[in-house]
Amino acid sequence: MNGHVTGATAAPADRLPSWVTLLRAPNPGPMTLDGTNTWLLRAAPGEPAVVVDPGPADEGHLTAIAAHGPIGLILITHGHADHTEGAARLSELLGGAHVLAVDPAHAVGGTPLTDAHLDGFGLDIRLLDTPGHTADSVCFLVEHGGERAVLTGDTILGRGTTVVAHPDGHLGDYLSSLELLSAYSGIPALPGHGPALADCAAAATFYLAHRRARLDQVRAAVAAGARTPAAVVAAVYADVDRSLWWAAEWSVRAQLEYLGVDTGESAPGVSGLEHM
Repeated sequence: MNGHVTGATAAPADRLPSWVTLLRAPNPGPMTLDGTNTWLLRAAPGEPAVVVDPGPADEGHLTAIAAHGPIGLILITHGHADHTEGAARLSELLGGAHVLAVDPAHAVGGTPLTDAHLDGFGLDIRLLDTPGHTADSVCFLVEHGGERAVLTGDTILGRGTTVVAHPDGHLGDYLSSLELLSAYSGIPALPGHGPALADCAAAATFYLAHRRARLDQVRAAVAAGARTPAAVVAAVYADVDRSLWWAAEWSVRAQLEYLGVDTGESAPGVSGLEHM
């Protein structure tokens, strides 16, 4: 459990709910895995669909999403560019479909997302407040036709573990969010990257154990004399390719803050998309 996790953290789902379509953006990479997952939810043929995370500003990807119209609503799980960059263009392609996010900076028109916006599409959609990866991270619990799923954004990935994007992200909040998601036993998780997972609770429980093990490692590194985030990364993330240590340092800064360790350093700016 203490090593760097790159594989599945729960069993993969053997199928998606009948009302779910996956459209994956062509932006694979170390931080985006196979690419950003755009989820399209439609209660019945001909009904307006709901899109979750339109992804990057890739015209081919956005055109492919628009081809699945009618689409009545675009939802954002969090504000990182690999999930949001294409939102305004997709709205334009769809004739002005609403784009809603908890952070109004990422909502076309500036309207912050609330539960009141989620009615009217034939789906039971519930907003789950799950900060930690970022301050604005949310998940969506969706039910229709006796099937349920949790759309987890980057709070839970289909493969590997996610970074806590300090200073915007916060480890205490993230642990609380994982505790919340650990209640959804037997419900598939539809993540922002990687394959769908069969059990949201199983993945959340794995993540909690992994985070606690990492905290033990950070405590040990500090006790052994590591006094800067970079020194802690070198001690704790030695099994991670050095090209990814910059991302690991975000999580280490969040861990040190959570543990009350003052490094005397200011945190670097956070931008983009990252998992660790």
